[in-house]
Amino acid sequence: MVIPYKHEPFTDFTVEKNRKEFIAALKLVEAELGKEYPLIIGREKIVTKKKIISENPARKDQIVGTVSKANKEIAEQAMQVADKTFRTWKKVDPEVRADILFKAAAIVRRRKHEFSAYLVYEAGKPWKEADADTAEAIDFLEYYGRQMIKLKKGYPIESRKIEKNKLSYIPLGVGVVISPWNFAFAIMAGMTSAALVAGNTVLLKPASTTPVVAYKFMEVLEEAGLPAGVVNYLPGSGAEVGDYLVDHPRTRFISFTGSREVGVRIYERAAIVHPGQIWLKRVIAEMGGKDTIVVDNEADLDLAAQSIVQSAFGFSGQKCSACSRAVIHEDVYEQVIEKAANLTRQLSVGNPVDNHNIGPLNDQSAYEKVMSYIEVGKDEGKLLMGGKGDNLTGYFIEPTIFIDVDENARIMKEEIFGPVVAFCKAKDFDHALDIANNTEFGLTGSVISNNREHIEKAREDFHVGNLYFNRGCTGAIVGYHPFGGFNMSGTDSKAGGPDYLLLFTQAKTTCEEF
Repeated sequence: MVIPYKHEPFTDFTVEKNRKEFIAALKLVEAELGKEYPLIIGREKIVTKKKIISENPARKDQIVGTVSKANKEIAEQAMQVADKTFRTWKKVDPEVRADILFKAAAIVRRRKHEFSAYLVYEAGKPWKEADADTAEAIDFLEYYGRQMIKLKKGYPIESRKIEKNKLSYIPLGVGVVISPWNFAFAIMAGMTSAALVAGNTVLLKPASTTPVVAYKFMEVLEEAGLPAGVVNYLPGSGAEVGDYLVDHPRTRFISFTGSREVGVRIYERAAIVHPGQIWLKRVIAEMGGKDTIVVDNEADLDLAAQSIVQSAFGFSGQKCSACSRAVIHEDVYEQVIEKAANLTRQLSVGNPVDNHNIGPLNDQSAYEKVMSYIEVGKDEGKLLMGGKGDNLTGYFIEPTIFIDVDENARIMKEEIFGPVVAFCKAKDFDHALDIANNTEFGLTGSVISNNREHIEKAREDFHVGNLYFNRGCTGAIVGYHPFGGFNMSGTDSKAGGPDYLLLFTQAKTTCEEF
């Protein structure tokens, strides 16, 4: 009997016992920093001369780990291993595959604070954000295991007296999983576990700034009983290893989370049929957003301000779901700005090890990108607060608010991926929705309103994959808020939803005539 799914609870750090346990986990992980990690190809652990240096973005001189770097030759070796392993792994009972995910979830749950501590050091996540990341990873493992057990039965179709018909779902083959740095554990684990529990084998290329967390997950999978070769650990250059695997004729699918630019490039490359390739590659992509919170003139204004600040500045705005645009009805515009500014002043910026609200940006390139957009914003609106950066010891940028921004400004249209939010005034609710939809993305959005007519209009006309009412636009929970967006936000793959595993399978109809 499978226990019904219930999402992993978040840790309450106002409880002293929880604080002490998390501080102990931070000290435990700190003692592990600086270790070297090999590649994992089948049963072989490979050490290479070229390395990826994972540094703490809050403290650049602190090395989290040194990870061997894959090249094309090793990528080919991994492909051969994954291709061979697929022949046996695809025949393993789906319930056995699901049990491996359940055991992995139990292992991570016992070591929850340890994994969150790695996220604090390697991804620069504040305690609360790191805890949510780890909880989501557990949720993915539990949820996809249960979904696979359901999918094992196939889908009911019609039969006749003269025949018995069945629709079942079989694995695709070898998949390339290219995971992001911003949810270095949750999304990486979710993409990987969905692919493997469906019966596929995986070539895992984690983000180059967060490879250590991915390695620790590989250790969990091995402890949980996953056979060697099902998931192969291949950190490396996107231009070398990533392109090679995307182009490979034996690659059956690519699961990607990252930027619009990289996602479009992968989509284009995957469309090319190479010599020896006998299928069209499937691409599952989540590519970012330009997300809006709309506030009408009948809203709870305190709730509106809280939702904007939390969604804009949580994890320094480094979420594809982050609120980077606040569109406010002109009647309450000044009031919402004042309330949001007051809340923002209460946030502290610093090393997340010390439990600050706002941690660092991911790396130097992210820091430079966000600072360049702040300069753009100074020409496009009024800088109300923030706007300063400090990359001396880490990559820190103050929570930044621009007001009186035109709806067609660059900072209203382009993804910034940092702690920057632009406030724009709307004449009425229809105008607010027009502004919200005025982007090439369509990932998340939120409407703060007590007007039922407005809520129902937004439900139909606000064109995003995840729309929330009277709450922030971040924080999707596995199984409760299937996550994925429209337009240039990706393929609307709905991670954590009941149809997600179908993307990693192909449907087969059998008909037996009597």
